[in-house]
Amino acid sequence: MGILPGCTEFESGFVLGLLVGEGHFGGDGRQPQVTLRMHVRHEARFRWLEAALPGGRLYGPYNHGGREYFQWMARGSYLREVLVPFLATCRPHMDEHIASRFDAMCERYGLDGSGARVR
Repeated sequence: MGILPGCTEFESGFVLGLLVGEGHFGGDGRQPQVTLRMHVRHEARFRWLEAALPGGRLYGPYNHGGREYFQWMARGSYLREVLVPFLATCRPHMDEHIASRFDAMCERYGLDGSGARVR
């Protein structure tokens, strides 16, 4: 497993756990994005994530349909150059469902395991 810049091995594993357990691998049709959305009671985790992964961006809190949540997103060069290569090294630790979602994002947006565009 890779280690994220500025993070310890434990912190990198913690990020992987958050993204595998609660994250979404997709995009907006123009660019890929990784999204993590959780209840506002997890604000401390989001503040830590915001500091640990400064290339991502925290949004919220939102109140929509009676649900209160924060949303963290990674896009652009940070996603391509840091997060995708990290996740690619962690792929053996993903179950089939999560790995297929990650692969679909990479395929749809033309990313290889290094984060480079392949189109």
